[in-house]
Amino acid sequence: MRLAFQVAYIGTNFYGSQMQPGLRTVEDTLISACRDLGLFDDWRTAGFAFSGRTDRGVHARGQICAFTTSLPDRARERLNYILPGDCWCSGWAETAETFHPRFDAESRTYRYYIHDDGSTDLSLMQKAAELLPGTHNFTHFSRLDGKNPEKTILSSEVRAEDGFYVYEIMAPGFLWNMVRCIVTALIAVGRNELDTDDLTALLTGAPNMRHLTPAPPEGLILWDIDCGIAFTPLESSDRMIYAFRERNRFFETMKKVNMLLD
Repeated sequence: MRLAFQVAYIGTNFYGSQMQPGLRTVEDTLISACRDLGLFDDWRTAGFAFSGRTDRGVHARGQICAFTTSLPDRARERLNYILPGDCWCSGWAETAETFHPRFDAESRTYRYYIHDDGSTDLSLMQKAAELLPGTHNFTHFSRLDGKNPEKTILSSEVRAEDGFYVYEIMAPGFLWNMVRCIVTALIAVGRNELDTDDLTALLTGAPNMRHLTPAPPEGLILWDIDCGIAFTPLESSDRMIYAFRERNRFFETMKKVNMLLD
């Protein structure tokens, strides 16, 4: 049976999501847990896959992984018990054998938390965020590595929440560092270091514009991925308690992130 799981993690102590020899990553952690439970022997044979990668320090609320196993009940009932405190599954679903969480993803949503220290004008950031929906050239917002710089943004907004400015963006897909570079641009507009004309020029890939530096990874959360699947919630109260404790540390980190953006 092929299963999909919604995966959440605090990215602080992971070297990103993608497998890397000798380093603690989210994929390695989940694969090791599955092997310990006897869910599969070889992750390749099981078709283990994530919806996408996150960099070191980036968190997730709604990452999706999928694999095929002959022990679905054991996977649903035991996986959360042997995963570490900073990684847990919040939901599960049975899928078609052909399901691939990356290629079947219809949209991805990210949130970035910016500490409101009074130096950034929310209304200016909101006006800048409204320029993002549509198809643009993100040459100055990413490390392309030969990829097409054009991406289509479905929604983009900034709002105030719990002493933070929360930037939320949704698109079918993103380039490497793209969201974090967008955040850098929005903050620069909010601090009158760039104006909306500058942002518009950046979104055309104008050659005379400088490449943006990505905002720190600690503020970024992979919030949701829409694969057209309805997930059944999993019991993960102990993980929620851990996450609640980490939430305070996370917010303190976000206050320090603002210093790094200066």
